[in-house]
Amino acid sequence: MATVAAVIASTHHPFYYRASTATGAGRPPFADEWVAKIEAFRETLTKARPDILVMVGSDHFHQLWLDNMPQFLVGKAPYFDANWYNEEREFGLPRMRLTGDEQLAGHILRNGLDAGFDLAFSNELRIDHSITCPIITLRPDADLPIVPIYTNIFAPPLPRPGRFVELGRTIRQLVESWPIDKRVAIIGTGHLSLELGGPRQFGAHGPDPEFDRKAVEWIAGGDIEGCLSEVTLDSLHLPGNATHGFMDFMLMMGVAGAGAKADHVDSLDLFHTMEAYFTWYPNGVPA
Repeated sequence: MATVAAVIASTHHPFYYRASTATGAGRPPFADEWVAKIEAFRETLTKARPDILVMVGSDHFHQLWLDNMPQFLVGKAPYFDANWYNEEREFGLPRMRLTGDEQLAGHILRNGLDAGFDLAFSNELRIDHSITCPIITLRPDADLPIVPIYTNIFAPPLPRPGRFVELGRTIRQLVESWPIDKRVAIIGTGHLSLELGGPRQFGAHGPDPEFDRKAVEWIAGGDIEGCLSEVTLDSLHLPGNATHGFMDFMLMMGVAGAGAKADHVDSLDLFHTMEAYFTWYPNGVPA
């Protein structure tokens, strides 16, 4: 059977690539601290020695639009092209081609349907920075096959937060039931409080520091019930107009399990948002 070697949750700021590679006067003053945190975070994945990455993210209206918006979609293809032109233009993100693992994707699809999730799939999925940015930060060589899973956090009606948690638990069960001896890291990426295009977008920190503080505590301590008692589709409008991306963090809490305390926790206040990084080792910290 497959082993879940690591469970990882992070933000996916598309500016990291440009900030970390800038030199001279063009290098932001926060770049060195950010790079140091990312390098420590990257080591948590390296220590897990994964063979495959299951990557949970959300399409930013690049390929999925209001004419056909699946709630949960699995990419099932031999390779995936990335990124999109506006991501290259605005953030300097490179074009990428990532290898897929069709066998694990097929297993998740078939057994996910049987477990009660009507998963959509795509054999022609092109992915964006919600998945490529964690690869750039965690596995910059991009040398491992991936299974991308997209969630709908943008286009109402959205699944409720509890459904994201349930899907996380199911993904963990599906990976562990895969009858192939591989080490799989499950990586998910979302936001804490976030405002896009609104009056709170460009502050010294995220638009709602109190929400961010509680969110980090919920995630780091595996407090799924405490989180679900406060977080609803309606309440997520309050910390910032794009905070529904936090439900992908809740999905990863479902993967890690109730009460699971993260083995690595770090964060960085970065002008308009708090960056946050978490790693769990379900089978103990690797030697």
